[in-house]
Amino acid sequence: MEAEIGGRRFRWGSRVYVMGIVNATPDSFSGDGVLDPEAAVRQARRMIDDGADLIDVGGESTRPGYEPVSAEEELRRVLPVLRRLRPVATVPVSIDTWKLEVAEAAAAEGAAIVNDIWGLRRSPGLAGLAARRGLGLVLMHNQDGTAYASDLLAEVAASLRRSLAVALAAGVPRERVVLDPGIGFGKTAAHGVEVLRRFAELNELGQPLLVGPSRKSFLERIFGQPMEQRLPGTIASVTAAVLRGADIVRVHDVAEVARAVRVAEALRTASPDR
Repeated sequence: MEAEIGGRRFRWGSRVYVMGIVNATPDSFSGDGVLDPEAAVRQARRMIDDGADLIDVGGESTRPGYEPVSAEEELRRVLPVLRRLRPVATVPVSIDTWKLEVAEAAAAEGAAIVNDIWGLRRSPGLAGLAARRGLGLVLMHNQDGTAYASDLLAEVAASLRRSLAVALAAGVPRERVVLDPGIGFGKTAAHGVEVLRRFAELNELGQPLLVGPSRKSFLERIFGQPMEQRLPGTIASVTAAVLRGADIVRVHDVAEVARAVRVAEALRTASPDR
């Protein structure tokens, strides 16, 4: 399965792509948020130099207990970054938002992907936008609370199938839809470990898969790694996901993780055509 997104061809299953995270927020859980657009662009360019294949720009923190911001505030944070990034970015740029208004404005400023943490459940109109503008979509599993009726992975997969169906019905080509099980969203620390351990089961969805364990709190709750010591746990988690079929890894520490990804990519068996 192949897709052209933002002027770049992605060959899903043939290699693993690294997405660098740029948080244009004052309250990022990882402590790397930047409100200065120039600093954000420098951060993005450094990530590209370090091996990022995509850059994901977000203007609303989704850390546990976060304070939601309005679409107007989110736009105030991300648009200056996107405008400055557009002429210098050599890789596709993603906008991390679930708000249609923000995604529309970001697409007008060159964003080629919408990364929706609610998987079209709160803004199904994002699918129509993606279809009209030829955008890629990252659809993540999320829910209010951490209770699951029976089997965690089965419920996550079922929810992702529903999100995918909405995107396809709106006319988004299947190859432009990436699915994310949502580690740290609507899940306990133990759930995060289970998702990684059983990640290969998600290949049955038949879609490219994204994983985002970078610096997540489950690393501290399970393994006792405080924020400043989570890079080894992040690399271990990313490696596990790559060996189980991940197509994109979304991370803060691009240089270190990109090297680990290349090794894990070489070790895993070839994925079947999807």
